[in-house]
Amino acid sequence: MTQLTELNTPAALVDTARMQRNIALMQTRMNDLKVAFRPHVKTTKCLPIAKAQIEAGARGITVSTLKEAEQFFAAGITDILYAVGMAAPKLRQAAALIQKGCALKIIADSAEAASAIADYASQNDVAFEVLIEIDTDGHRSGVQPESEDLISIGRILAQAGALQGVMTHAGASYALSTPAALQAMAEQERSRCVRAAQRLREAGFICPVVSVGSTPTALNALQLDGVTEVRAGVYVFFDLVMRNVGVCHEDDIALSVLTTVIGHQAEKGWAIVDAGWMAMSRDRGTQKQSHDFGYGQVCDVNCTPLPGYVMDSANQEHGIIARMGEMDHNMTQTLPVGTLLRIMPNHACATAAQFPEYQAVQGDQVLATWPRFYGW
Repeated sequence: MTQLTELNTPAALVDTARMQRNIALMQTRMNDLKVAFRPHVKTTKCLPIAKAQIEAGARGITVSTLKEAEQFFAAGITDILYAVGMAAPKLRQAAALIQKGCALKIIADSAEAASAIADYASQNDVAFEVLIEIDTDGHRSGVQPESEDLISIGRILAQAGALQGVMTHAGASYALSTPAALQAMAEQERSRCVRAAQRLREAGFICPVVSVGSTPTALNALQLDGVTEVRAGVYVFFDLVMRNVGVCHEDDIALSVLTTVIGHQAEKGWAIVDAGWMAMSRDRGTQKQSHDFGYGQVCDVNCTPLPGYVMDSANQEHGIIARMGEMDHNMTQTLPVGTLLRIMPNHACATAAQFPEYQAVQGDQVLATWPRFYGW
């Protein structure tokens, strides 16, 4: 069995014990709230991890690209929600999946998108299942739950036999950090999406699916009346942004980057490592939060955080490790050349995307290499 010390660096490591604990935490919570759980696999894009989520009780998956949908479907997962607004040129790709037997759901948030879907369905004899995306927090895309546009979109889709329900994502929850605020956002997400479904039903349309979710709201919702399914993704790894939001601790973070100290700038208190932004990504998601971790929290090879030490800056293939506050004047002794470190990421989705594969680890043992999907 391979040891961590035998790996080339940088390498993306998945702590399997932490990952399984995170999967169990979310699934148990969804079971307690009596809703189906459809994990968002865009964070990991990894078949063994998706299978672990399904084995724990997940019903279907959520993807962010049709390429992901194709790859997971080819691996035997058939119940898939493509949770990005449908662009007309992609309808052929989506239709091909459906015609092969994939139970693919797509989304729309405008009359134009709905009409394109309806026209393609009519002209090509394909049955789409469509959820209308609802804006419940002003964060990104979606139609307002009280708008007339909602009914217009619903009418176009219903006439095409394609309307299946509504969905939303409370991305604004990432900017919160207290239980009270997160609970309030979870209820706002739930109530506004349920309201949109109610309005469609009052207009005479069927609306069986009410899908909500983000990791912070899923872990803080007090009740989910009227919701049929929840989606969340980053919970499987967690990250430093989620740590600052308050939904995990550092010892819950399952993804880290293994790196090697390759040099020093002793007069500056720096250690140089072989993981730069090509390994960690350029995501600085903690910069505006209560605790700025630079490009990541520095840990020893056992993934125990070294308090105060962060990846302070990054070039393409070089990372600069420094101690925040008082400079470490003995960095050459603290972190000698050849030292193996693990860096916890700000944003697990972005860091994971830098690697073609994960090393699944338990302690200092590498259990397996898990390929990662990519592309559009």
